[in-house]
Amino acid sequence: MTDASKTILVTGPTGYIGGRLVPRLLDRGHRVRVLARSPQKLRDVPWADQVEIVEGDLSDQESIASACRDIEVLYYLVHSMSGGKKDFMSEEAASARRVANAARQQGVRRIVYLGGLHPEGELSNHLRSRREVGEILLESGIPTIALQAGVVIGSGSASFEMIRHLSDRLPVMTAPRWVRNRIQPIAVRDVLYYLTAAAEVPGDINRTFDIGGPDVLQYGEMMNSYAAVAGLPRRRILVVPVLTPHLAALWVNLISPIPRSLAIPLVESLQYDAVTKESDIRSIIPEPTAGLTSYRDAVRLALVKLREGQVETNWSGASITGAPSDPLPSDPDWSGHNVMTDVRSKRTTSSREALWRVIEGIGGENGWYSLPLAWTVRGWLDKLGGGVGLRRGRRSPERLNAGEALDFWRVEEIERQQFLRLRAEMKLPGRAWLEMKIDEDDDGLVYRQRAVFFPRGLAGQIYWYAILPFHGVIFKGMATKITATAEASR
Repeated sequence: MTDASKTILVTGPTGYIGGRLVPRLLDRGHRVRVLARSPQKLRDVPWADQVEIVEGDLSDQESIASACRDIEVLYYLVHSMSGGKKDFMSEEAASARRVANAARQQGVRRIVYLGGLHPEGELSNHLRSRREVGEILLESGIPTIALQAGVVIGSGSASFEMIRHLSDRLPVMTAPRWVRNRIQPIAVRDVLYYLTAAAEVPGDINRTFDIGGPDVLQYGEMMNSYAAVAGLPRRRILVVPVLTPHLAALWVNLISPIPRSLAIPLVESLQYDAVTKESDIRSIIPEPTAGLTSYRDAVRLALVKLREGQVETNWSGASITGAPSDPLPSDPDWSGHNVMTDVRSKRTTSSREALWRVIEGIGGENGWYSLPLAWTVRGWLDKLGGGVGLRRGRRSPERLNAGEALDFWRVEEIERQQFLRLRAEMKLPGRAWLEMKIDEDDDGLVYRQRAVFFPRGLAGQIYWYAILPFHGVIFKGMATKITATAEASR
């Protein structure tokens, strides 16, 4: 611990930036507390036992006040990236005011906020909301450093994944006029550099600072630069003036793993030039010793991380807005509720280790071990309905952690070598879970599998019975293939 060490609160620790910032603050010798709505999501992160985890929500003034107690620096890294809620702007503003009030009452000495680059004038709802949150924090009476960044490029970032999938899949693409807008992308490592340094800046600075990388490019140039780094032929881009943001977002949703609820604010933000208007950040935080990372180097680094399976955090780490977030009720709680289940079991000669490797490796490139076409069709239907589809994949090819996205599921509970529960995040008329478990008796190992569905109204019941014949094939085949694969890999 150094003389400059501080007690720091990070909001949004399960998010893309927050999950990467926390270990860097720890490396600097700071004491870190995190505020998380779902602390179980942090159970498997490498730094979980080095921080104080406080359960709370930005809608709850009391939990915010408790989290802010004895804190010197507060990082505000919470944003709604969904266009699905009509009142999300007022909700974000209300959350910012609650945080500002709690921080002021508890004597917090500095707030650090990450917002977005934007021009003057009319903005999309998403950018307006980010600007308004920054203004609320700057007017809180607490010295606030509000960093404004453009497109963040890093392994697993939503902006990078959108560029990557569009460029990988489409040698020729139609695009709106915004592909000619000027963008100043910044590598995620440089965003984290500025955020980390902001906690240690002396004085009572209270203002916004623009941050960006060394390159100013058109969005179309970013896609072609990505193609060059990835070893792809140059992409041809045909500009179509009539392609609206919502149509473009729908196209992004279909081509990439980005769900429509996230694609809408991303695409709407690209309607504007996003370049720095000043470089005053240099007066309080010097550039990194090696200089800022170029766009091509940022892409190269991101691709290496993806190839090596070393992605720290992913855009899909946060739950999809509107997706069910309640954990599976315990069996006694089902009394009085209409619940559908599909239960399978399969005895196996496999070792526990081999069977668990197959279970934990499910999804992503490995697939779901039964009727891949049926899973693909279900993923596309989910995409067409505005859902996440199957293309989210998985962060690591071998290991799953609680809270991570897995195709159109999310890891709700995991007990290594024993139990995995996934919660559905596809569009459904109800709530659904899939469990995989390893049991053992005197005769050896038994693989147990259970699908659970809580229908919502008549539509939910019709849905279940309509797909029941497919479940009979899919879930039976899944149990058979998982055990067979484990036995073959011994």
